[in-house]
Amino acid sequence: MDLVDKRGEKLREHILWVSKDVFLELGFERASMDVIAARATTSKRTLYAHFESKEKLFLAVIDLVRSLFLSRLGVPGDYSPKPEEALAIFCGRYMEVLLYESNIQMMRVSMAESERFPEQAALYFDVMFTQVHDRLATYLREQFLVSPRRSANHAHRLLSHILYPRVTRSLFGVDTLAKSFHPQELSLDFDLKFIRKAVSELIEQLRTKADTTFAAPTTRAPR
Repeated sequence: MDLVDKRGEKLREHILWVSKDVFLELGFERASMDVIAARATTSKRTLYAHFESKEKLFLAVIDLVRSLFLSRLGVPGDYSPKPEEALAIFCGRYMEVLLYESNIQMMRVSMAESERFPEQAALYFDVMFTQVHDRLATYLREQFLVSPRRSANHAHRLLSHILYPRVTRSLFGVDTLAKSFHPQELSLDFDLKFIRKAVSELIEQLRTKADTTFAAPTTRAPR
């Protein structure tokens, strides 16, 4: 790849990061290509050479955020060889990244534009919730040798315990949002107490012979 191509890729990435901040600050409607070009210190002509419309640029920003979210999260087995510790830290990391100020703001913007971009909103939901559920369910199935249905139900139950009401409170601005987090691992000051309790109860249920799970509602977004 020649130098021009490399510069083009770097410029495109720079535009995406700047655009993300503009969309978070102004929302989709108020954000303009003029503002984005000025913030990115480039011309509108160059901006349109990379993204043919504001709509296409917004969708590219959402794709960037989705990719970053999953790369920062990983899977439970990445965190510890001990199942209880792996689950606790994975769930803690999930909540830490999910409740990050920039992420909550992007969730609000995505929800506000769900009628304009329904497929993208569904994909955003899939990354933030469904794929996390699936990673948990896969880990539970492999570690505790339980059925796919039982592992999926228990993953749903665990997520229900840790997501509510913290995510709802954060979306409505009731709780103070985190301004930063460690880029590679769970921050040392993140409080895992309530998560450890939920994980401990889950593992106790998984290790019993009786299947006490319920028919969990789906976490998948409607197509």
